[in-house]
Amino acid sequence: MKYQLLKEVLVLIEKFEEENLTIHMYSNQVEGFKEWIAKQVIQPVEEPTWEGKEKGRSPESVISTLIVHMNRFAKSYSKAAIWGSDFSTQEEFIYLITLKSFGEMTKMELIKRNIHEKPVGIAIVNRLIKQRWIAQKDSQQDRRSKLINITEKGLQVLEGQMQNIRRATQIVSGDLTHLEKMELIRLLNKLSDFHQAIYEKNFAPDRLLDELK
Repeated sequence: MKYQLLKEVLVLIEKFEEENLTIHMYSNQVEGFKEWIAKQVIQPVEEPTWEGKEKGRSPESVISTLIVHMNRFAKSYSKAAIWGSDFSTQEEFIYLITLKSFGEMTKMELIKRNIHEKPVGIAIVNRLIKQRWIAQKDSQQDRRSKLINITEKGLQVLEGQMQNIRRATQIVSGDLTHLEKMELIRLLNKLSDFHQAIYEKNFAPDRLLDELK
C-alpha cells in the first residue's frame, strides 16, 4: 500500500507523455508536467455556456468580446489608481514601469513593448520628457536613435503611486485561484506570442486581414 501513490503518479506521467507526444503543448521536463497537472485540476468538467451560443455565436466571438471588456475594466481601475496624481493616463505609468523593469532602451523599443503605434508612443514619450520623468540621449550604436531611461524624479513619482497601482492590478485578477491565475497566464502568453509575431510584421491596416488568411 505504501507504493500506491507512486503507482498513481506513474500512471499520470504516462498519460502526460502520451498526450504531449501528440499536442506538444508542454515541455518534457518537470515544469511541463506541473503545468499539465494544473490544467487537469482546473479544467472545466463540461463546455461552458455563453450568451448567444444557442443561436450560433462562436467561441472566437466570445473570446474577442471578453478581451475587449477586460481591457475596459482594467482601464477603469487604472484611472482610479492615478486619480488626483500627476499622471494624465495609464500609459504614462506603464511606460515608466517598463523602463524601471527593463532599463535603458530606444524610443521605438519602448513603444513596441507597449504595442502602440509610433505617433501615439512618441506623444507619450514627449509628455514624460516634458515632466522630466524620463531623459534621452544619443545612442552610441545608432546616431539616428535616442536612448531613454527613467530619471530619479520619474522613480519618485512612480513609487508614490505604486500602492494604488498594485491594488488596481490585484483587482483585475478578481477571485481567481492561484492555479487559475497560472493557467490564465499560460493561455494569455500563448495568445500574446501568436499576435506578437503578426504585430512585428507591421502590415498596413488595409492589408492586415488579407495577409492573415
